[in-house]
Amino acid sequence: MTRPNAGETEAERRLTLHLGLVCVVATAAAVVSLHRLTRLDLSGEDLALSVSLIFMAALGVTIKWRIRIRATVHAISWSETAIILSLAVAPTPLVVLTTGVGVAIALVLIKLPPLKAAFGVAKSMLLATGAGVTLHAAGWPPAPADLTRVVGLIGLAYAVAVVLDELLTLPVIALATGTGLAHLFREDLGMRLTSMVARFALIVTTLFILRADPRLLLAVPPLVLSLHLLYSNRVKARTEQQAWQRLARTTDALNVVDLDEVLTTAVTQAAELFSADEVEVELRDGRTVRGGAGGITHDGPAGEPTTVDGTVVPTPLEGHDRTADVGVLRLRFRGPVRLSEREQYTLRTFASALCTAVRNARAYAELARIADEHAYAATHDALTGLANRRHLLDQGTEHLHARHADGVTALVLIDLNHFKEVNDTLGHAAGDQVLVQVAERLSAAAQEGDLVARLGGDEFAVLLRGLPAPAVAAHRAETLLAALHEPFDLDGMRISVEASGGIAAAPATGGVAELLRRADVAMYQAKRAGQRISTYAPTRDTADLGRLTLGGELPRAVADHEFTVNFQPIVDLGSGLVTGAEALARWRHPVHGVIDPLRFLEAVERSGLLPAFAEAILDQALIAARAWRDAGFDVPVAVNVSPRSLLDARFPGSVLARLRAHDLPPDRLVLELTETLTLSQLDVVDRVLTRLRDEGIRLALDDFGTGYSSLSLLSRIPVHELKIDRSFVTAMESSAEAAAVIRSTLDLGRSLGLDVVAEGVESEPQRRALWELGCTAGQGHLFARPMPAGTLLTAFRRGSGGSPGALAPPLHDTGAVIRLAPGRRQGGRGRTDRHLPA
Repeated sequence: MTRPNAGETEAERRLTLHLGLVCVVATAAAVVSLHRLTRLDLSGEDLALSVSLIFMAALGVTIKWRIRIRATVHAISWSETAIILSLAVAPTPLVVLTTGVGVAIALVLIKLPPLKAAFGVAKSMLLATGAGVTLHAAGWPPAPADLTRVVGLIGLAYAVAVVLDELLTLPVIALATGTGLAHLFREDLGMRLTSMVARFALIVTTLFILRADPRLLLAVPPLVLSLHLLYSNRVKARTEQQAWQRLARTTDALNVVDLDEVLTTAVTQAAELFSADEVEVELRDGRTVRGGAGGITHDGPAGEPTTVDGTVVPTPLEGHDRTADVGVLRLRFRGPVRLSEREQYTLRTFASALCTAVRNARAYAELARIADEHAYAATHDALTGLANRRHLLDQGTEHLHARHADGVTALVLIDLNHFKEVNDTLGHAAGDQVLVQVAERLSAAAQEGDLVARLGGDEFAVLLRGLPAPAVAAHRAETLLAALHEPFDLDGMRISVEASGGIAAAPATGGVAELLRRADVAMYQAKRAGQRISTYAPTRDTADLGRLTLGGELPRAVADHEFTVNFQPIVDLGSGLVTGAEALARWRHPVHGVIDPLRFLEAVERSGLLPAFAEAILDQALIAARAWRDAGFDVPVAVNVSPRSLLDARFPGSVLARLRAHDLPPDRLVLELTETLTLSQLDVVDRVLTRLRDEGIRLALDDFGTGYSSLSLLSRIPVHELKIDRSFVTAMESSAEAAAVIRSTLDLGRSLGLDVVAEGVESEPQRRALWELGCTAGQGHLFARPMPAGTLLTAFRRGSGGSPGALAPPLHDTGAVIRLAPGRRQGGRGRTDRHLPA
């Protein structure tokens, strides 16, 4: 706080010294002139000449234009013109004294402060002295006929007067305003030079007028006044043009997206634009930025005192429509200042531009924050904050492909044993607490450079990088699992959770997907053997050699569209009419031929290629449904959905986009869900399934009855259809228990208003028995084996017994009276007018 005061004191001292020196020298010049003047006869014509000179000096200093620099207003006059004209017609001593008298009279009349008046008088007398001495030394007056010499000497004297004026005036302005001397000299230099040329032309013109007739001297003041008005208008226009140009450059400089840069630019540029001693921007959130043309002096909370006392010009930072108000802009001046109308409008325009810039910078910052959050959410698990599967695959792939990757890369896959019992017994909230604590312990046990990830459910993975040897991975895995040995504290309860781990070193081929598969194989080996940790060994890999090879070819297969779809029709058991078709994926391998999905679906799910695979299968299924619809067979198509797809919040949007692309209504698609969905996953998939159903897509629960959680699942999943597993249909004729399951499933479907489809219908007796129990639809080899979409369309057209759309003869003739089992009701997808209940 002391440095600015010390700086100001030094500037004031230097200014006082400069003014005093000018006044002393001018006083000496006046004394010398007065001494010389005693030899003149100040009567008659000399008196009239003196009065004329005084009048000309007063007029020259009165006609001027004003320029404000910060809080100080400076006047630029025509005094040099009056002085040079006076020197051309009168001796130097007389001009020095009359100039002093005339300037003093004019400055007193306009009530200029004493200090400024004294400097004005002294400066004018020194200009007259310097120019007069120059003329005398150069041999003035020359011969009257030597016009060239006359003009040359006058030009030399005028140049001396102009240079003296600059040397005397610019330091005063620089010291009074704190503006750099070089900057002041360059400021409006072109305009000043033009003014000098114009005034010199006026001087020469006036001299020629006086040579023609001295009485024409009375015409000089109107000429000077006219020229002054013309030039003043030009200066005003030029000043306004420069002001608008500076405003445009300043507002352009505000077009940045960083708020700190916006505020810094606003403060420094506004100080230049409005010639303010200090500029302050105070935002509504309390942040205050203050400074000047030299930079920022304060950036922090409001309330910090300022060192600039004087005039404050506040302006609200609001848009043109005044709907947004982000703060206030303050211009501070050390003295009294009144902004012109043009400056006030410029200030309002600048404030509006600054308001827009602040709002844009804040909006950009918010967008950047949201983008960072989304980027983080896309690569991290929402519950634990750990990396997710996608991030693990990306980081692992990047590490394996990096040339500088040193040492061995390994993966530890950790699965919590019997974690489902925690969810079932204590609830999902308790299960989530366990998962969060597991994540914290694994993160604490991991070393720098390791990547800890949650793959989903109760499955975690730790990517170990830069290991000196593969054997070190086992030691590190022991440390990780030992961190889970201590019981977990859940609201006062201590719960022990066991875990199994699988270790695999990065393979030569297959990338992270194969690394993950091998670690998974090792983990299940540990579970089966009752061990805590197992290391992957190719000799103990339960997958056959062909399956291992196929895993590495999945990316190529997806890219080359080797996955195709066959369709098995779903038939109304009573009428034989087709009511739908199920899409079944096949891999047409260029070497191994058609590969059954049982050999590759698990690998696809673990490879990270599931979204691309699922979209390719869905696309082909919808293309087929569209073709059948166009051919007159408007039947829905059923597509199996992996449980992992339901963990992806983007899955419903992808499905709806494909339906729109193929112009199919949502109810023409049935998504078949496997009953292997665990209860721990239901909280995640509930939202996905609800959105799918709300959009009109039909849901079916596949393989119903094979798990102990069938009824629990049915109470949670909003399905439209149940599919009886083929194992019950196969055994229904020989097993009373299987028949009871089918019967109870059909009763359940009727009570809930659900369609029921029987899978694996292989014979007519099975068909009739199912129909008599109340099952209206079925699929199986009795009707058709899976076939390409075009082949199935041909079968639709050919029909059965000349009836297009039928793949089997009806169980009864049209109009026949059929006796049904007691309590049997028609319903579901197979309902038809051909059935006449008794």
